[in-house]
Amino acid sequence: MGAIVRFGISMDEELLARFDEMIEEKGYPNRSEAIRDLVRDALIRREWETADAEVVGTITLVYDHHKRELSDRLLDLQHTYHQHVLATLHVHLDEDNCLEVVAIRGPVRTVQSLADLLISQKGVKHGKLTVTGTGATII
Repeated sequence: MGAIVRFGISMDEELLARFDEMIEEKGYPNRSEAIRDLVRDALIRREWETADAEVVGTITLVYDHHKRELSDRLLDLQHTYHQHVLATLHVHLDEDNCLEVVAIRGPVRTVQSLADLLISQKGVKHGKLTVTGTGATII
């Protein structure tokens, strides 16, 4: 980590008031820490623009476990991408629905492809891909 540099930001007072409300709700100790997080997030998102950038994340699925052969298809896809699937958590939400969280790691393009394949399966009610950097480039 380099030296701390101070700099000023000019901002509309209404925008600043809304920002202050947000950082208080989220529990940030000060504006500087909130701004650092925003900058880190922007830099990580920029990395994702490179198709070969490595990311980690989760694919979250809610699905009807009664749907014929759906569990088998989801499992087969995870085995096809086994080198990118780190772990899977399976939760029975009720007698009809399951939650599955798949921890993943790999190039952006590959991770997005796996998420698209899993989420688009007939019987999946909702799915979401959430990714972040591996931490190697985060300051």
